[in-house]
Amino acid sequence: MPSAFHPLNLHTKNNNKKKRRKTIQKQQQQREEEEEEEEDDEESVGFELKSSCSSRTHHIQPLGNLLLVGPSANIRNPGLGSLHVLPDDILLDLLSLLSAKELSILSTASRSFFVFATHDPLWRSLVLREFQGDFVFSGSWRSTYFSSSSSNCPDSPSSTILVNNFYSDYLFQSWLCANLKMKPEWLRRDNIPRRRGLSMEEFVRCFEEPNKPVLLEGCIDSWPALRKWTCRGHLVRVCGDVKFTAGPVEMKLDSYFRYADKVKEERPLYVFDPKFVEKVPELGSGYEVPLYFKEDMFSVLGEERPDFRWIIIGPAGSGSSFHVDPNSTSAWNAVIKGSKKWVMFPPEVVPPGVHPSPDGAEVACPVSITEWFMNFYGACENWKKRPVECVCKAGEVVFVPNGWWHLVINLEDSIAITQNYVSRRNLLNVLDFLKKPNASELVSGTSDRVNIHCKFRSAIETAFPGTIDKLTLEAQTKMATQQKKQSFWNSVTDSNVGGFKFSF
Repeated sequence: MPSAFHPLNLHTKNNNKKKRRKTIQKQQQQREEEEEEEEDDEESVGFELKSSCSSRTHHIQPLGNLLLVGPSANIRNPGLGSLHVLPDDILLDLLSLLSAKELSILSTASRSFFVFATHDPLWRSLVLREFQGDFVFSGSWRSTYFSSSSSNCPDSPSSTILVNNFYSDYLFQSWLCANLKMKPEWLRRDNIPRRRGLSMEEFVRCFEEPNKPVLLEGCIDSWPALRKWTCRGHLVRVCGDVKFTAGPVEMKLDSYFRYADKVKEERPLYVFDPKFVEKVPELGSGYEVPLYFKEDMFSVLGEERPDFRWIIIGPAGSGSSFHVDPNSTSAWNAVIKGSKKWVMFPPEVVPPGVHPSPDGAEVACPVSITEWFMNFYGACENWKKRPVECVCKAGEVVFVPNGWWHLVINLEDSIAITQNYVSRRNLLNVLDFLKKPNASELVSGTSDRVNIHCKFRSAIETAFPGTIDKLTLEAQTKMATQQKKQSFWNSVTDSNVGGFKFSF
């Protein structure tokens, strides 16, 4: 029998065919998986605009689009003359020094100057500076200025000018951040512990003492605010002509709500008022401090205590970029209406894109919250210490331990109450913070930053004699125990080679 037809050879060939088929199947499966990954990558790179996306009569494009048409297609530089060498952000900083009349005149110089001189954040600064909170928002800050002004300032209506072939990453990103929907992958992760019916002892042992965040459910169900404050009409009636702090200005609630309904900007104004109870006492009866946060030792200062409670009202997209709560306090934040996305990092982990000064007095971070999500959120995927995240909904409370970095963005029209507090678990940290050499720069919420430490310590010793000494002794004992454990480990470990040492 010819060797080609030998049963052994035939069996070998059949095996080889099977292996080849399996190899082809694996390669095909691998290609399909790679295609799926590419599709996922494309989805993560892409973006979806809000249904209320603001229309533009001039279409700014990102610089990358110049690759399709060539650098000469960009009308930016020719229209700016000798100023074309300035980066867009520096040019806008210069234009922010001009008056409304000067901006209007400049906008007629060229199409490029028209784009820059009508940049809405420039007009926002003008409105807030000249009219404070007494304005009726009319869809854009530029139109709001002219509708609020009685001057004869010349206006060049943008509806009469169409600008094409203008390319700028800076201006495009500003527009995109104002109109971008939150991506599903930015909201998907929810890794914060959630607890309902937690006892006070469990809260202290599991979260406050170890300084870990938690989301608490069901602890504010009895608040009247959950039923009453969701109605704008009720709040407007109760508050009347009282003005609340919204960014750098004071606004009546009805004016603020009209603004919040129409605004489409990168950094919306939001109400963040520390004196809301003093202004409208009825608001103070709408909520009660949850059981877990009743102990607040800052209260011994009475009217001299730093700001500690705020009402927060804002539209979707408003919120707070990364920060650490003031004076080394812990905090709680209760959502009454709407929902909020939280991203938190422990004290030892500085979030990507955030650059605190060495003394902690200043923090540099992206212009807007959406910009941080666009440019830095993905960087957390491979971090060993990934952020703690959640979406907090109406009726839920987030506990923010002292020192934790956190970012909060409203996902819809939202109302919340937040308070900072000092319990005996955190008292020594606060005292240490208040007596730092640069306390005059770090301490906030009080006009007496220099003497606040002495006043607070004296008030504590009067109200709770011996408490500071007792807590100090407990802290020293705890530290000594930890050092003893470390010392034992070092005694049986060879620090040079990383192995155990055996002594006989």
